[in-house]
Amino acid sequence: MTHLNKSDALRQGIVIFVFLAVLTGLEFFIAVTLEAIVLLVAVAILKAGLVMYYYMHIYKLNEESGEDRHSLEYKTATNRLGLWLFLLSDSFVFGGLAVARFNLLGLTRPDLNQLLGLTVTSVLLLSSFSMNRAEVSMEHGDRKNFLLFTALTFLLGAGFVAGVVFVEWPTAMAEGVTYYGSAAGAIFFMMTGMHAFHVLTGLIFLFVVWNNGRRGIYTQEKHWGVEAATVYWHFVDVVWIFFYPALYLIGKLI
Repeated sequence: MTHLNKSDALRQGIVIFVFLAVLTGLEFFIAVTLEAIVLLVAVAILKAGLVMYYYMHIYKLNEESGEDRHSLEYKTATNRLGLWLFLLSDSFVFGGLAVARFNLLGLTRPDLNQLLGLTVTSVLLLSSFSMNRAEVSMEHGDRKNFLLFTALTFLLGAGFVAGVVFVEWPTAMAEGVTYYGSAAGAIFFMMTGMHAFHVLTGLIFLFVVWNNGRRGIYTQEKHWGVEAATVYWHFVDVVWIFFYPALYLIGKLI
């Protein structure tokens, strides 16, 4: 895939975000009106594919690294492969939680606040969009906008964690969904808790690269840390793309 100029790259990020937003609204509509599980799964897979290809740049794994082990291209390609292998191993943890959810609950789900779930999902989706703009900015030497959009991503991510831990958890417990009272409550808190922990580690990662960017460590040619933080951040978004329908949309209320 050829590298885009800055305006085209930013425009592409907007187009993908609009598609993701429309698909998120569509899956909410499907869950409320049709309860079609196959369609919900199809929408989630499509959303994940868009994020992985356009925001996480999975196609970069095929880029030539050259034979010089001391070159920047070789080191970046090796680091990139290592990061993706780590994400692949981490995905087994989340996959296990998803399997446990359906093994324990089948086609039922806990009684959760639908609008609250949609709200935190939208916040995380917005954070992926802003992180894409941060990465594109650094790729084209725009340090000012990199710092701006990385900071915005950090705030949105913190808002997501706060929404889940300090709003959604107490709300769920008030409705009788507790971590000790039922399998539904236990799996809900385990899935959202594990995901929130990964978002929290992502926030630490974002602060590190923001601070490095502030100090002028990254350049247009050398910014692997920014790419790594971006890929990791979008990974937690991909996980939530599947967790959101699994917890909030699929199945009948218990």
